[in-house]
Amino acid sequence: MNMKEREIEKVLKALANKRRLAIMRYLKNKKSATVGNIAGEIKLSFKSTSKHLNILFVADILDREQKDLQKFYSLSSSLPSIAQYLLSIL
Repeated sequence: MNMKEREIEKVLKALANKRRLAIMRYLKNKKSATVGNIAGEIKLSFKSTSKHLNILFVADILDREQKDLQKFYSLSSSLPSIAQYLLSIL
């Protein structure tokens, strides 16, 4: 498997979850949000939401920024093309 195929596999695995798709759809509209805001929107615990956000972050789908005690998440400025396509149809 070449590097491009590994990247595609990583992104597709990260996106193969209804909660993570809901996070992407929410951030597509809101641009940036805290873990608490996202958890409230997708009706999931703070801890579980954090785990989903970390999976998306590691797959280069999300960016995060620490401001004081809160982390803000947004869609990555260098979103992989496969994720861009999926986002366009969400």
